[in-house]
Amino acid sequence: MTEVVRVDPARPNQKDISRAADCLRRGGLVAFPTETVYGLGAHALDRAAVLRLFDAKGRPANDPLIVHVPAFDRVAALVAALPEQAARLAARFWPGPLTLVMRRAPSVPLEVTAGLDTVAVRVPAHPVARALRRAASVPVAAPSANLFSRPSPTRAAHVLDDLDGRIDMVVDGGPTQVGVESTVLDLTVDPPAVLRPGAVSVEMLRTIVPAVRLGGFRTARPGGEPMASPGLLSKHYAPRAPMTIYQGDPAAVRQALMAAAREAMAAGQRVGVLATAEDALMLRGVPVVIAELGSEHDVEAIAAGLYAALRQLDAARVDVILMRDASRDEGLWLAVGDRLHRAAAEVITVG
Repeated sequence: MTEVVRVDPARPNQKDISRAADCLRRGGLVAFPTETVYGLGAHALDRAAVLRLFDAKGRPANDPLIVHVPAFDRVAALVAALPEQAARLAARFWPGPLTLVMRRAPSVPLEVTAGLDTVAVRVPAHPVARALRRAASVPVAAPSANLFSRPSPTRAAHVLDDLDGRIDMVVDGGPTQVGVESTVLDLTVDPPAVLRPGAVSVEMLRTIVPAVRLGGFRTARPGGEPMASPGLLSKHYAPRAPMTIYQGDPAAVRQALMAAAREAMAAGQRVGVLATAEDALMLRGVPVVIAELGSEHDVEAIAAGLYAALRQLDAARVDVILMRDASRDEGLWLAVGDRLHRAAAEVITVG
């Protein structure tokens, strides 16, 4: 059985944190909240623990892990050299949802890095994650605490839905705040490249390193070549029901979405709609299951509720999921759009 320990997210009980830290040091697997999503922690320098983590998640070995440390001064032991840019970025964005990719030190097992000579490192901001790092006194490899390719967990209940009985402990610190995974910035290339968008936007990064570029977010496949970053699979973050995203002129998209919903219902399917508050108004009286994300003018709310909404539709046992894509190629919207398109079975452009 997986033990669940509930803590105050702002002031976690030190006794509970110490128990979780001891579990990590002994090679156990502990899920815990970060400001982005719940992470599944394992002692990053313990190969057996890292392999247990991959097995528990069903994660392919070519998908590297992010290593969490409590502060910037702990990074030097994990990397071959600290780029000058790393110090400036850390001073501005750590602790926080930014992951930096640097050259790996020999102390970091290749199992953590998918065999690459690079390692991804970040300092989480969540009080529970920070307390756990300090108490454990070891670097912690921590991908999202879910079964591989499923929507990431933003509540302890999501972790248990996927991993109950497969891991040792869940530290329940309530819902996470950001709701999508950290930005990943590769400092081993010139200019530095964003490999995965997140809450630390490209625009924010450029205030510190003006040359930062978008990396193209190339897709990868399980079992293929090692990935430069987590989150690069073409199919990822996916609900159980196939999701179709409609993009294009908003009015035309809404018409196409309604037509698709009626067609699916006529075929006897249970339809779920991942809807902004504006689209939910359009669907009043239509017999579909609506998971509302919030206003399309509040991207922070949409990001925070995205994965919970996908899991809500899974729990409702819908047969298909439909959505209008309101995302834009800027700020946090870039991360939301990236996650949605990787979660979708099909993307249809209308108009």
